[in-house]
Amino acid sequence: MPFSPIDILALCVFISAWYGYSVFARKKAKTTDCIARTLHQHRIHWMYEIIARDVRVSDAALLANLERNIAFFASSTLLILAGILTLFAQVETLERVIASLPFAVEVDHLAIQLKLGVLSLIFVISFFQFTWSMRQYGFVNVLIGSAPTAENFSSDNEDLKEYAKEMATVQDQAAHSYNYGLRSYYFAIAEISWFIHPILLMAVTFWVVYTLYTREFNSKAVRAIINAQRLLNQERHISKVKVTNGE
Repeated sequence: MPFSPIDILALCVFISAWYGYSVFARKKAKTTDCIARTLHQHRIHWMYEIIARDVRVSDAALLANLERNIAFFASSTLLILAGILTLFAQVETLERVIASLPFAVEVDHLAIQLKLGVLSLIFVISFFQFTWSMRQYGFVNVLIGSAPTAENFSSDNEDLKEYAKEMATVQDQAAHSYNYGLRSYYFAIAEISWFIHPILLMAVTFWVVYTLYTREFNSKAVRAIINAQRLLNQERHISKVKVTNGE
């Protein structure tokens, strides 16, 4: 048997933590101010402003910059996969390297191949997420291109407001796919520690979950984005009151 009971336990903890955190983050974002929830509101404001103005060159540049970032990770993921597949031909060398590390457990040929297979699967998942994110940003570009011009815009037009929200939803889904791809990188780091010791895999997995939670729900950047959203809502409320009063 290539894996010991502690290896199987560590793998189960790893998979459960990854899946469990994904479900937890998705549900918590619906009721708690966090980076995903607040950025969705910012995207709605952004798409609403796009419809309200005629010149959209800056918006196209911003979207192109987002797509470049995703394309970088997608191409990097392919290079990483190529490197991992190359390691399958160097298992014996990798086995000697692992054996020379302090506190590393003894592993056989098949165990290393299976661990490399798991690592490959993680980056395959990441690649699919990044490429799907790129496609969805392409959908956003099409929606923006078909949006009405500023001369046909009316702040009282509910259909245009819904159109802006739908554009924001597509962009939001693209951002989620990008986030899932990045999350795969985090958990890939945890999986690499499995080559040394299964207990280390569990420890690094919990550290990754803690890091992700802190950055997505309780970081300084998140608090700044939430405050910016609050200020933006106040400004929009003041502007709406002025329009209502005829000022």
